[in-house]
Amino acid sequence: MNPELLIRSAKSGNDWSQYELAAYNITVEPQDAATFFGVDPLPETHVPTDMLDKLEAEETTDLASFLTISAMDLAMGITPLEESAVDDFVVRLFDILGYTNRDVLLRTRKDMELEDKRHLEDGRDAEAQLIAEAVAAFQSNNKKRFLAGLDLVLDVIIPGIVMIGTAPLFYKIRVTKELADAVMYGAFPQTPTIVHVHVPPLPRPYRRLSEGMKPLDNRRIALRCFEAFKRPTSVSVDSFPEI
Repeated sequence: MNPELLIRSAKSGNDWSQYELAAYNITVEPQDAATFFGVDPLPETHVPTDMLDKLEAEETTDLASFLTISAMDLAMGITPLEESAVDDFVVRLFDILGYTNRDVLLRTRKDMELEDKRHLEDGRDAEAQLIAEAVAAFQSNNKKRFLAGLDLVLDVIIPGIVMIGTAPLFYKIRVTKELADAVMYGAFPQTPTIVHVHVPPLPRPYRRLSEGMKPLDNRRIALRCFEAFKRPTSVSVDSFPEI
């Protein structure tokens, strides 16, 4: 079916699905690690040794690893629709990975778009909802810039993560003013939007949901992806100029 003919109605970002992506001319394309992160091989991660070598929190000898692995265990056992445990785990993870410092204090769902959709039957909805949040962030920031008398941003790539349980999927979401305006007015943008995703190649891909980052081999792969994602080379467009 011609996507231009699809009905576009106002919806909350939480209600977006693959239908909305088609309606707004958005496609998602997978990329391998070297292409997505712009580095090959992936960098080694600078985390405490216990994060790489200790399966259980009780086996650790440093507090940061204990708290992070404990948060991961809680996130893997959450009940449906309860996302706070995954949010808490990601905050711990970002802190131990060095995403935060004295000048940058992570504010969950603000500095980087994050979706936890462990219990969605169709994981593709999480992808669509993540993209909707990126578009909303673009619109909100441009509104602030307009009120502050600053030039509007026309084109940006916003990094995002979907957590499948405790297993991450990494996204680079290109948002343009044309796309944001199309979503605002329910119009079809003539210029296609390409969103790139990297799915870390885990040893047991069919257990991605149940295992997450718990097994040490999975954990090492995911941590190296997180390490690469925080580097400037992973996003080719300047970071979103927030005010």
